[in-house]
Amino acid sequence: MIQQDFLSEQFAEHRDRLHAVALRMLRSPSDAEDAVQEAWLRVSRADTEQIENPAGWLTTIVARVCLNMLESRKARREEPAGALPPEPADHVSVDPQDEALLADSVGVALLVVLDTLTPAERLAFVLHDVFAVSFGEIGTIIDRSPMAARQLASRARRRVQTAAAATDAAHSRKREVIAAFLAASRSGDFDALLALLDPDAATGEVRGAEAVAAFFAGRAQAARPALVDGVPAAVYAHRGLPKAVFTFTVTDGKITSIELDADPDRLRELDIVFLSTNAKDRP
Repeated sequence: MIQQDFLSEQFAEHRDRLHAVALRMLRSPSDAEDAVQEAWLRVSRADTEQIENPAGWLTTIVARVCLNMLESRKARREEPAGALPPEPADHVSVDPQDEALLADSVGVALLVVLDTLTPAERLAFVLHDVFAVSFGEIGTIIDRSPMAARQLASRARRRVQTAAAATDAAHSRKREVIAAFLAASRSGDFDALLALLDPDAATGEVRGAEAVAAFFAGRAQAARPALVDGVPAAVYAHRGLPKAVFTFTVTDGKITSIELDADPDRLRELDIVFLSTNAKDRP
């Protein structure tokens, strides 16, 4: 009973961190909760007498659960999951600055690239660069050496950086267009709205730039710029809770379509990060 009480206390103390690890790994709130619950089942059956670092041990268990879930996803998509990637044969030197969390670029780029990484790369990158887990601990989780874990994280990091360079300019321009559209909508500036819209712009059943501009003029009072699953968008929130998401298609600097999603179940699955009202600010 004493051991069970200790387990419950430790799990409750670290639950927020465990959920954060699972959410970063799986990118689904419901899957993250399932992973945490599965981790608790494993913890409750474990012998903890030799555990010296409960926080690290719990993180390891959640990470292994997430790794299994990621590999199952790949199998369901009929992609060859296979074994974990072999240890890299060649040593790759890593710039010490690259070992740090990728401050500005990691937010958008991580969301863009995360699903394209192998499960092992994803685990190594997220645990090390986001949660500062050592390569020794990561190697234990994936049954690889610390050097191999470092290589996996480095490989993932390079892909994140490449994606950041490729998407940052486009996303920045799209954010500027969305921010300008929201400002014009709030102020009822019909001409400014018209200037931002493609002649064939559409939203729902409304077609044509003039009709769309008229529809949005004077609206969007509570809509805020946001990143939705890493992509610039706008979100209407009430008392801090997202109620509707506006997604924009922007081509050659002009808005061609605006779509509204207010389904509560879908909104709960979205990763929403509100941005500054200044379009030039970084997330």
